[in-house]
Amino acid sequence: MTAAALLQSILASLPEIVVVTGACMLLILGQLVRKGQEQFLVFASVAVVLIAAVWTIMLSGEVRPAYAGMFVVDRFSVFFKLVFYLATVLTLLLSQKYADIEGIGNSEYYVLLLFALSGMMIMASATDLLSIYVGLELTVLCTYVLTGFLRQEQRSNEAALKYVILGSVSTGIFLYGVSLVYGLTGTTQLDGMAAAVTGDRLDPALLLAVVFIVAGLVFKVGAVPFHMWLPDAYEGAPTTITAFMSVGPKAAGFAVILRVFLNPLVAASDVWIIVAVIAVATMALGSFVALVQDNFKRLLAYSSISHAGFALFGVVAGGADGIASVMLYLLIYSFMNLGIFGTIIMMRNGDFSGEVIEDYAGLAKSHPGLALLMLLYLFSLAGIPPTAGFFAKFYVLVALVERGFVMLAVIAVLLSVVAAYFYIRIAMVIYMREPNRAFDPALTPLVRATLAFTAAGTIGIGLFPAWFLRFAQHAVFGG
Repeated sequence: MTAAALLQSILASLPEIVVVTGACMLLILGQLVRKGQEQFLVFASVAVVLIAAVWTIMLSGEVRPAYAGMFVVDRFSVFFKLVFYLATVLTLLLSQKYADIEGIGNSEYYVLLLFALSGMMIMASATDLLSIYVGLELTVLCTYVLTGFLRQEQRSNEAALKYVILGSVSTGIFLYGVSLVYGLTGTTQLDGMAAAVTGDRLDPALLLAVVFIVAGLVFKVGAVPFHMWLPDAYEGAPTTITAFMSVGPKAAGFAVILRVFLNPLVAASDVWIIVAVIAVATMALGSFVALVQDNFKRLLAYSSISHAGFALFGVVAGGADGIASVMLYLLIYSFMNLGIFGTIIMMRNGDFSGEVIEDYAGLAKSHPGLALLMLLYLFSLAGIPPTAGFFAKFYVLVALVERGFVMLAVIAVLLSVVAAYFYIRIAMVIYMREPNRAFDPALTPLVRATLAFTAAGTIGIGLFPAWFLRFAQHAVFGG
């Protein structure tokens, strides 16, 4: 690699370098922070993310390949990186009070969040299966540790162990698929894979390799059949980490899926059959199993699985409209899901965890403003107009119908009706039950600002969906 090429590569990856360097510096500075001054770690972490965001926007004007074709900065990667920054900053702001209550507000907590962010950023820009693997592992290794950060709680330890086992299996399957692709095509670069695909159907051996890669990636988005222990991980992890996992790594997984399957394998009709079956199974399981959940975090875990299935319908649709619908879906999902998790985090105060649905009975009578916020997020998750969640689902359905997948669109609508029930059930508990206890939510200024921002995003995208859709369409592979 020449000096000019090296300089171009460093420039293209400057946001990742900023985040990694900031995390390393924070790890050292964290040892100097005295007890009671942990808020410095929050603001320092947010500052690192914002600096990276500024650099990312500055680099978004043109396509910048780097590291011998293994990495690229384009509008597609910039869009996803902005989603990652959003998820990370909101998680950091929600963590300040919660981390103090749980006793986990040390520097390692914030450092791991930043390293997980850097892994997701690499995944969004990766154009080689090996660089995808590097970003993927950097993300999941950090989330494994963060899942078990409540070291004194048995369920947190159990959640981390289950997550490690399931993640290790899926990673092994993914790497086996990568090795098959390399053996069959002689390359791990996505462009090289595209050149190896001829005709409308894949070679059976290459199709087998694709199946293994699909199996490795669907775990990252919480899709069937690698969903089994995901609800356990969500329930046992610190609630702030559950919120982060439900948005950041999921969006990173979809970024990889879109790059891998809508670029080199676009002509392989066999792949869409596999993805369509996974999408239907994922949404059906998430919707029906969520109906019987009493734990709020566990219900939202199955809700997350259901939403992953719906987003996969956009992958099945394919084309520029299908890609854009998935990207818009993930952006909207970030606002409404972090918002609803923010209300759970806010309720954690003293000996009250706020993790059981019945704990919210009668909240509207004592805190009508908070109840209205929860109603907004719940309606958006259910896809009720005119919230942003309705348009997230609507544009995916439009992409399906325009591509001729009418039956899949009908199935998606029917399963959405099932999913709407458990969101409305929570709203009924909030508004139609008598209070079981007095509420003392931890409404710090940072929590208030976070909830206000997520509410504004949920409402704003619902009012101007076409503008945000055009933003997503503009980002589709530099289009």
